[in-house]
Amino acid sequence: MLDRPRLVLLSWSALCFLLFAAVAVSAVQGWGPVDALDGRGDPARDWAVDAAWLQDPLRWVEVVFGTVGMAIATVVLAGAMFAKNHRRAAALTVGVMAATAVSTAVLKLTVGRARPAWQDAEHLLSSKSFPSGHASSVAAFAALVCVLVLMLVRRSGVRRAAYVVAVLIVVLVCLDRVLLGRHYPSDVVGGVLLGLGMTLLGLAVYSPLPRSISVTTEPMPEVYASQRRLAVVLNPIKVEDVGAFQSVVTAMALEAGWSEPTWHLTTIEDPGTGMAEAAASAGTDLVLVCGGDGTVREVCAELAGTGIPIGIIPAGTGNLLARNLGIPLYIRSAIDVGLHGQDRAIDLVKVSGDGFDATHFMVMAGMGFDAAIMEGVNEDLKKRVGWMAYVVSGMKALMFPAVRVEISVDGGEFTRHRARTVVVGNVGSLQAGMPLLPDAAIDDGLLDVVLLHPQRFLSWVPLAYRVLAKRSRTDDTINRMTGQRIHVRAASDTPRQLDGDSIGLGRELVMECIHGRLLVRVPR
Repeated sequence: MLDRPRLVLLSWSALCFLLFAAVAVSAVQGWGPVDALDGRGDPARDWAVDAAWLQDPLRWVEVVFGTVGMAIATVVLAGAMFAKNHRRAAALTVGVMAATAVSTAVLKLTVGRARPAWQDAEHLLSSKSFPSGHASSVAAFAALVCVLVLMLVRRSGVRRAAYVVAVLIVVLVCLDRVLLGRHYPSDVVGGVLLGLGMTLLGLAVYSPLPRSISVTTEPMPEVYASQRRLAVVLNPIKVEDVGAFQSVVTAMALEAGWSEPTWHLTTIEDPGTGMAEAAASAGTDLVLVCGGDGTVREVCAELAGTGIPIGIIPAGTGNLLARNLGIPLYIRSAIDVGLHGQDRAIDLVKVSGDGFDATHFMVMAGMGFDAAIMEGVNEDLKKRVGWMAYVVSGMKALMFPAVRVEISVDGGEFTRHRARTVVVGNVGSLQAGMPLLPDAAIDDGLLDVVLLHPQRFLSWVPLAYRVLAKRSRTDDTINRMTGQRIHVRAASDTPRQLDGDSIGLGRELVMECIHGRLLVRVPR
């Protein structure tokens, strides 16, 4: 819907308004099936509820979705959009809801239809009846929620569930108005048509999609002339519709003055290394990578030191690198940053150890509890509920046994510790925005280490508070270290992970931070 031409949206809006006008005229003049439905008391009078046990629930629905309730819901939704930096979506929400409320009030006075004579005597309403204000406001709000869900939610199952809930709420409110006798059936039908029409008109007039950086900021100066060749490395299982994604990227790239992109799709056998190598060998001036942290890691490792900037389009569950770089998680905005953003040199970390080939990571490495979480995640559950799968796995692994570890910083002597987990990070915030390494920076040439050793189950509570409060005090429960080269040795085989991907059991990790090794596109 968001990609529809303005004329199409205006046509749909006009259709809703024409149907609304037809219902209004038929209701007032007593024409055709509308009059038969309303029946001036029959059968609509028979629908009014007399059962005492149902009166209170119906009254609650009336109050919750009344003027005050919908105003609060509008403020909450618009505030959430504004807080997430979707300011145009926030403005559309406020604009559509305000316009719907005003138009409903004006039309009530214009049509001048009296309330049904059989309405519930408690809290009797004397205002005009057509169209239903409850129906118009809840229909507009539900339509806005569906638009924002379509815009921001990637999982099709979650989107479908949201659509079903939105429709059920609209039906519930409409039934409430008729069952309480507040409105004729045609009043609520007219209200729904008005709310949908106002939403479609709002979309035609003002798109909720973020404006491009190129519109709001000055263009970046070019240090050297390039042919603006663009390549895209895509993990196809991370996007719902590969063809639609390719169309969006191509359209945005051509509009920004880049060449039509060449496409490199990852496979199970090659999660990105060969695709990045092919893009670099072809003389590409910019590589966009779309996928999870694993795909991003493979592409970044291959392009490190080439001078080719990388635009990250986060499409995974964690998206830790994108979050720490301030890259928006909304795919269109991320594409825009990749095409128009500024280049930033960030660190890359070389890592080696027993049981795997030497490689790199961008965000973090871990041994112990955090790696056990990654290892224990149910992939089917992860596909359905996203990051909540990590919460489930974390609860199961919460009392992962402590292990004896030795740590050397910058070639110094090994120090002995006990810990449930050891995390070595190149960034400050990890899953769910947890500031586990508050002093870490991705471009300072240093690695930050944290060792966590809660003694008992309940010890996790004060530990979590200290982490969230960014307390600097260290002790046997939380210990921190910083250096350019970190060597960790465990006394027994321990789960390990790199950027959220399990690499199996082992006893050793050797990590070295390479300062400013990689160019990535970040917001201006």
